[in-house]
Amino acid sequence: MRLSKIFNISRISNIFNKAKVKERNQNLAERRLKTLAKLPMKELIEKFDITFNKATKDPIGLSTAQVNQKFKRYGSNEITLTNKQTTLTRIIEALVNPFNIILFIIAIVSYFADYFSDEEISWITIFMILAMILASSIVSFVQSERSSRAAAKLASLVNNTASVFRRGGLQELPLAELVPGDIVRLSAGDMIPADVRFLSTKDTFVAQAALTGESMPVEKFAHTRHEHGSSLTDLKNLGFMGTNIISGSATAVILATGNNTYFGAMAETLSGKTGKNSFERGVTNVSRLLITMVIIMVPLVFLLNGFLKADWTASLLFAVSVAVGLTPEMLPVIMTATLATGAVRMSKHQVIVKQLGAIQTFGEMDILATDKTGTLTEDKIILEEYLDVDGKSDARVLEYAYLNAYFQTGLKGLLDVAVINRAEKNGLSSLITKYTVVDEIPFDFTRRRLSVVLESKDRTRTLITKGAVEEMLEVCSQVKLEGKIHPLTSDHRKIAMKTYEKYNNQGLRVIALAEKPLRSFRAGKFGVKDENDLTLTGFVCFLDPPKESARAAVSDLKASGIKVVVMTGDSLGVASYVCDHVGISPDCALSGQEVSAMEDDALKSAAKNCQLFYKLSPAEKERLVRVLQESGHTVGYMGDGINDAPPLHQADVGISVDTAVDIAKETSEIILLKKDLGVLGEGVIEGRRTFGNVSKYIKLAVSGNFGNMFSVLFASIMLPFLPMLPIQILTQNLLADFSVLGLPFDNVDKEYLKKPRKWSPRSITTFMVFAGVTSSIFDILCFGVLWFIFGFHTPETIPLFWAGWFIFGVLSQVLIIHVARTGKVPFLQSRPSIPLLVSTLSIAAIALFIAFTPFSDAINMGTLPVIFILPLIVLLAGYFFAVQFVKVFYKRLFNEWI
Repeated sequence: MRLSKIFNISRISNIFNKAKVKERNQNLAERRLKTLAKLPMKELIEKFDITFNKATKDPIGLSTAQVNQKFKRYGSNEITLTNKQTTLTRIIEALVNPFNIILFIIAIVSYFADYFSDEEISWITIFMILAMILASSIVSFVQSERSSRAAAKLASLVNNTASVFRRGGLQELPLAELVPGDIVRLSAGDMIPADVRFLSTKDTFVAQAALTGESMPVEKFAHTRHEHGSSLTDLKNLGFMGTNIISGSATAVILATGNNTYFGAMAETLSGKTGKNSFERGVTNVSRLLITMVIIMVPLVFLLNGFLKADWTASLLFAVSVAVGLTPEMLPVIMTATLATGAVRMSKHQVIVKQLGAIQTFGEMDILATDKTGTLTEDKIILEEYLDVDGKSDARVLEYAYLNAYFQTGLKGLLDVAVINRAEKNGLSSLITKYTVVDEIPFDFTRRRLSVVLESKDRTRTLITKGAVEEMLEVCSQVKLEGKIHPLTSDHRKIAMKTYEKYNNQGLRVIALAEKPLRSFRAGKFGVKDENDLTLTGFVCFLDPPKESARAAVSDLKASGIKVVVMTGDSLGVASYVCDHVGISPDCALSGQEVSAMEDDALKSAAKNCQLFYKLSPAEKERLVRVLQESGHTVGYMGDGINDAPPLHQADVGISVDTAVDIAKETSEIILLKKDLGVLGEGVIEGRRTFGNVSKYIKLAVSGNFGNMFSVLFASIMLPFLPMLPIQILTQNLLADFSVLGLPFDNVDKEYLKKPRKWSPRSITTFMVFAGVTSSIFDILCFGVLWFIFGFHTPETIPLFWAGWFIFGVLSQVLIIHVARTGKVPFLQSRPSIPLLVSTLSIAAIALFIAFTPFSDAINMGTLPVIFILPLIVLLAGYFFAVQFVKVFYKRLFNEWI
């Protein structure tokens, strides 16, 4: 927590005031929506000035002038939180942080220490400290601004849209452009873009879990009575921003947008911090470790130097400076810059990162669960056959399929489009003029069926149902063969299943068609109870061929240590056919029924060797993902349908595509602009590269601080003077920080990218000990060279001692970056990136300039003689070979480095 927040006494009262304001806003939103929900439909239409096209009966919508006027009044349809980052807040955060506060305190203490000691005030020291504050703040702000712009630019590539009636007709517009009074058309898979009241509904079921926590969808109606005392979310004629349409369709008028919505009024509560992933938890643990070092070191160094040197003021400044030196203040900058750079790189591979923190999890993923359609197949559905129960071509079956697909009001899938295209190609377009739709029984993932009730011109009604074969057979009691209807006997059932299995095993997706004459004209709607005693008429068979690139992509993912698991709602035959063709073993396969029947422990055991799960419901997919996670895997789930929302939410990283339904895109952290596993594989590699560069910095920071801790303790005990002045430590620390600015852009060894990388506290701790102790040994050797060989220990030569340790500290830091960044021999077997070379070499040049020229006086150091370059080279060469030796030993011992 920032110091400004800790010491702001008025913050407590502000919290209560904000809570009251938030509660008041929420109550106002509730009262406003309840009032609008109770308005009679006629008054609602008058209030929002809704007009309809007399010919089509469709709403006409708002004019451009009306939209502009409302947009000025209500603003963008976006939730804006009070803590939303702006350029101004990023400037403040860059300036006001613990590092800058400590530096500023040191500048003040330095001024008063000189003032009260009757010595001339060291303005150079003060200006240097202020310059460091400014320099670090500029770097932090620039990196934060770049990261923010990169994230915003990537986010703009993935936009959810809504179908809106405007004066120009029905338009697809970004959600942010909607205003109160707009009329939207909603269908299955759509997110409700704002708070709305339904004008018309058709079997409209809405998932409100985001607001209420209820898992079951709620049916919505345009006309409904309100019970006294009903809560807002219980009102059946209202829809709320953040919820989504599960099935059916509707038109609705927008009542409120943005922060004026019910969701917006409670946004601060709903948008609370999500759980941290393993990487974020690891960074937090590292930060705690470093803070612990500081807490232990500051009083220890202060007391040691105070008692041994008898200069408490200087000891205090030195101890505080050591604390600054032990704090990796560039960690947020490096992490943000690295993640942003990784996101930009991934976008070049058509992988869009919605949340930067998901990049590391993406690289950590070792199981990818995916549906087969579009990722393993071409996603180009072609209607291949329309057959009777015996397997003979039957045009009447195509007619039934066409009528069902055309008149359904929900989201038309690829199968429906394929049927419509084939029927129109066969000249059946005129068929739809003979019927009008009476009602619809929408699809759900339990029944796996969809029915429409049609009325012909002679006023006869027919129920036409399509669905999965086995589920359809359960509700059929008759079968049509050669134009005649027969009771559905066991023999007929066997014939039907034989036809189904024949085409299913050829990789065709088979859908059954059935019908039922309705002779009664009863009042009320039709429902699931009407799907009985149907007559099975035949099958339609679809081909979605395996994708040519899928086999290579699956092979590449396997080589990268990622197991591909198929979770599909399709049948075993089609799924096995596709899996076999793309290199995924179909030998072990579990059905949804088998998954549901197993206890978690048994399912964990069974899932170890299975790569194919078929005929799954959304809940079964979600459970499978959870079970795999509990088995120690990092699971990514790739999906684009309504049924994929639960597993996408459950997965460690949700992956969808830009053409997915709104709820799938909203639930995912990663969006693919191309539905291809090859694209996904390239993105995974970028995720691992990003993790590798962040890991480099963390290990360098922790080990460097650990080594400095021992070096400072040794110097405090053994040297009769301070080993370095505060301004020198701060300058050295700042140069070391700037030397790593090229790390986010560094190259990563190919060997490192071959397998998933998980956060390992043990790895950091062992690296810290080995690398830290090695650096301390050479710091002590440097002390020995300066003391015994050059004799820099007299009062006149102490500034030269400081200069000697200063230049060795900076150059050894630069050197260890290049040695530690790779498990190979640096420069020869593994080359750093150009940005890293520039950042390290430029800092090395600046340090040499400071130490070997009179400019060293600016930070109270002596100017080193040129002859010191020789032992400096020897020390650095020894350090290089020592770290290389430790690296080889470490790799043999732990089979890793970075």
